[in-house]
Amino acid sequence: MRISYNWLKQFIKINKTSDEVSTILTDLGLEVEGIETYESLKGGLIGVVVGHVLTCEKHPNADKLNLTTVDLGDGNNPIQIVCGAPNVAQGQKVLVATIGTKLFDAEGNAFEIKKGKIRGEESNGMICSESELGLGSSHDGILVLPEDTAPGTLAQDLFEIELDEVFEIGLTPNRSDAMSHWGVARDLRAGLLQQGEVVKELVTPSVSKFNVEKRTLKMDIKVEDAKLAPRYCGVTISGIEVKESPSWLQNRLKAIGLTPKNNIVDVTNYVMHELGQPLHAFDASKIKGGKVIVKTLPAGTKFVTLDEVERTLHEDDLMICDEIGPLCLAGVFGGKHSAVNANTTQIFLESAYFDPVTVRKAAKRHGLSTDASFRFERGIDPSITEYALKHAALLIQEVAGGEITSDIEDLYPKKIEDHQVFLYFDHVDKLLGQEISKEVIKKILVSLDIKVNSVSEVGLGLTIPAYRVDVDREVDVIEEILRVYGFNNIETDTKISASMSRSARNEDFKIQNIIGDALASLGFNEMMANSLTSPEYVKLTEYLKEEENVKMLTPLSNDLSVMRQSMLFSALEAVSYNINRRSTDLKFFEFGKTYHKKGELFDQYVENKHLSLTVTGNTQTESWLNVAKPIDFFNFKGYVHGILARLGIEKTTAKPTENDIFAEGIALTLGRETIVSFGSVKKSILKAMDIKQQVFYADFNWDAILKVISTKIKVSDLPKTQEVRRDLALLLDDAVTFEQVYTTVKLTEKALLKNINLFDVYQGDKLPAGKKSYAISLTLQDAEKTLTDNQIEKIMGKIQYQLETQLGATLR
Repeated sequence: MRISYNWLKQFIKINKTSDEVSTILTDLGLEVEGIETYESLKGGLIGVVVGHVLTCEKHPNADKLNLTTVDLGDGNNPIQIVCGAPNVAQGQKVLVATIGTKLFDAEGNAFEIKKGKIRGEESNGMICSESELGLGSSHDGILVLPEDTAPGTLAQDLFEIELDEVFEIGLTPNRSDAMSHWGVARDLRAGLLQQGEVVKELVTPSVSKFNVEKRTLKMDIKVEDAKLAPRYCGVTISGIEVKESPSWLQNRLKAIGLTPKNNIVDVTNYVMHELGQPLHAFDASKIKGGKVIVKTLPAGTKFVTLDEVERTLHEDDLMICDEIGPLCLAGVFGGKHSAVNANTTQIFLESAYFDPVTVRKAAKRHGLSTDASFRFERGIDPSITEYALKHAALLIQEVAGGEITSDIEDLYPKKIEDHQVFLYFDHVDKLLGQEISKEVIKKILVSLDIKVNSVSEVGLGLTIPAYRVDVDREVDVIEEILRVYGFNNIETDTKISASMSRSARNEDFKIQNIIGDALASLGFNEMMANSLTSPEYVKLTEYLKEEENVKMLTPLSNDLSVMRQSMLFSALEAVSYNINRRSTDLKFFEFGKTYHKKGELFDQYVENKHLSLTVTGNTQTESWLNVAKPIDFFNFKGYVHGILARLGIEKTTAKPTENDIFAEGIALTLGRETIVSFGSVKKSILKAMDIKQQVFYADFNWDAILKVISTKIKVSDLPKTQEVRRDLALLLDDAVTFEQVYTTVKLTEKALLKNINLFDVYQGDKLPAGKKSYAISLTLQDAEKTLTDNQIEKIMGKIQYQLETQLGATLR
């Protein structure tokens, strides 16, 4: 937010430098992020003064040049200036750029006036034309001033050049009361009073001259829902002339970064930034039936806004309408049809307090963010609605002429009351850690326009102004006292106390840190993706259901309109982004949540926590010693098992995964819970994400992992017999899945087979076309007796036979 220092000084008489004011505002919580200089004319005509031409003679060495002596009114001897203007003459009052002055050309480039010699004659400045000073476009000759202009007068005073300093304030969203020059002046007054300065009351614009000249243009106002528009005021002004605003008004707006439009629109913007009350002016001749109706319209109604965009209205959008249709999206944006233009001669001027939530939702729905909506949606001061309207009407009469042709109609059925809070003195001392005198507390509260209703030994009964929407509790009042009293004035205790909180050994954040450190040591980079994603991603897999999408009511864009159901696509976006920037060897991990609608009616919202691993590219880069080695299934599986081992999870069972995001994948389970699913991402998904290299992905069910590691340890006797492992390298058709292999082996031997594990997948030019290689390990064990070689061979023979006959497998 930009605040003009000159404008601020209209409210509060102050002689401090901008740096001093900046420090005070920052201490008050209105952090000044920078101070810029504003000049209504580039360079501000600094160094340009009025001079009196005493003599004017032809240059002895040039036919088109003149030799002049000029009195600058500074009490010193006249100076000599060589001038080439054909209209320069003795006795004239002219503008002189003295030595060291910087002038600017039409492109904004500076050039400095220096002492020099022109054709052998000394020249100590320059007599300037309109175009050279930026005051006009005339190149005919020098600018000649009226004869009564006093020599030595500064040009910036003569032409009312505006020189200003503008504060850039990083305003926090809760401080809606400070979204104007008046609001900032109120805070500044409180800060100055706390420093012991003698500050008079704020000087606010007078509206005593407001007078209804005629009652010839009355508008009937009707508010259909007072909850959406608690207060609505309006007045008509006739006989106006829409034209360019005067320079003082333009300078005020330009200083804070606004582009002047015309005198009517400029006044509404001026009052909004001055008092914090947004206003809107309608062309009264375009309001059909002489009625202004504040209401909502049926969903699907079309409305063309000032930016000439046709918008489809929502049933909850609050609109300003006439008898025919909509005129304005209340509190957000005006309509093209009712806008003020050069032909407008009468206006209906609106000042209102709209429900903040209604305005915020409407602005979000239509992707509009205006200065008006910025204020309405945070809560403005409902007590100044009529006052701001009168002030704006008087300004419009000043800059556009006209007469006020109706009484102000003020619809305010239920007054928005101020807040009542009781402040306990001991609570102030306890929270601040330091005792502040009761008189200082009262002084600070009064300086903030907080009314003290009652005083007792224990505390104060207070009335908080309605415009302080962020102050409705005792602790908020204490915060106000502290920011005015000054954080720097709170003494720091020399004694440092510390406490240690006891937390469970398996608390989530501790486990995350352990695993995060382990992954970082393996070369992984942690990523944090947006939980909002595109609804199109669920169409890439049958595992995710479109009806389970959690949709945003007012999405920022279609690409960010639903909550993610899987962490895969966020990871692939990061992979694609990096690959497109020639970073192809990637290892990412992310702790995050997925979001789903569950239940028969999809009315139950569920959040699940996950850890995802994403790896692509090479495990080792190419060098003189090694060739580049791409990551493979076996390497990635090692990362997964390494994480489980670090968590103390070992006795998992490998099963084929049901998740179709994987071309080849395994699910590791513990009991009935799936702990992790991992594998190679399907090519069709990679193609949709514009990724042309193989990507491995693992999805850890973090909620299930936390349950597993937090369960009590069960102790049982070690088996008396050893496990026996046998490996099989199978050559299979591409169409055969691990699930088929798993099922075939499991059904062949149920009694003694303890585990089936896929530990390598190979596809390459060394295999026949349409073939792939699976390396699986089989773990056999009899808890009662040691298995003999004959038993093992018989079991392996049965398994091999079934794989050959049912799946067409051959041993490699």
